[in-house]
Amino acid sequence: MDPLQRRFQAFLDQPGWLGDLLGGLEARTGVQRYYLATGVVAFLGLYLMFGYGASLLCNLIGFVYPAYASIKAIESSAKEDDTTWLTYWVVYGLFSVAEFFSDTFLYWFPFYYVGKSLFLVWCMAPVSWNGSQVLYRHVVRPWFLRHHQTVDSVLNDLGGRAAAVSKEVSKEAVKRTFRATED
Repeated sequence: MDPLQRRFQAFLDQPGWLGDLLGGLEARTGVQRYYLATGVVAFLGLYLMFGYGASLLCNLIGFVYPAYASIKAIESSAKEDDTTWLTYWVVYGLFSVAEFFSDTFLYWFPFYYVGKSLFLVWCMAPVSWNGSQVLYRHVVRPWFLRHHQTVDSVLNDLGGRAAAVSKEVSKEAVKRTFRATED
């Protein structure tokens, strides 16, 4: 067994909901958990390539577990898990915005949803070199540090303008209400 297979097997043998589920299926079917998990991964891969609703499945892969883990992070007292999942959501959000503009062309590629799913799994993988950490450190953070003052200035200016417009609209509404009661 090569090192990657051993790591996969060790992951499947870990205690937790996945290990318990696979253990129960293994006991009932007599099929080793390694083959059960490999079959599920192969089925999902084929479905993402050829199945109806592959986009929905892909988005569920990128959303359901991270949302669950984020809620657990919010409820825990540790800060590290909060930072991990906030980083994931920043990268996920940027990817979603970029995908909005390119999705019209990309979904025509036969393995697009498989690639997108693999990308999202890499972004949420429980390793220090996962996609969200790598992209944040090498792309998002440098851009943010270079441009945050300009963005803050624009947002403050927009906030000031919105407050002024709101104040004027309120004054006009009061004037019209007062005029309507006089008539």
